[in-house]
Amino acid sequence: MTGPGPKSAVEWLASAAPDPDACRWEWERNPQGIALLPAGRRWDVLILPGELGYPTLDVLTRLIDRPGPVLADFGEARMGFFVPPGTVTRWIGSGVRGAGRGTWIVVPYPGRASGGVRWLIPPDGSGTLTDPALLELAMHEAAGAAARDGDDGGGGRG
Repeated sequence: MTGPGPKSAVEWLASAAPDPDACRWEWERNPQGIALLPAGRRWDVLILPGELGYPTLDVLTRLIDRPGPVLADFGEARMGFFVPPGTVTRWIGSGVRGAGRGTWIVVPYPGRASGGVRWLIPPDGSGTLTDPALLELAMHEAAGAAARDGDDGGGGRG
């Protein structure tokens, strides 16, 4: 058995596709290095605005060694946190969009630069996903810190 790495990450991501072999074939040949994969089977994705997502990721990485995969879009206006399937149907937080069953997301090939979406934390192939309760805790902490910075006139993350 091989350890986690780019090849196993590709296998794990492609396993969400209706036809994993066709997905890998297309992915390898796509000059942009991206694939369109269905959410809701192996993972859901919670999409946060960048101004909340980055501080949330900072808090999350202080809470645990390795969160699940995290994507950033072109311009880093939004970040997508990979969470267990079904999370989107139970999520009630405002300002957060979700991609679950019946939706598709653009996913860059792990370990290869793409022109738009990029991995902030790439998948390692083990299937690790971010615990939604920890993500929510990190979001509250990040939002609270931003509110405190705003209250005392501080500029936040300079």
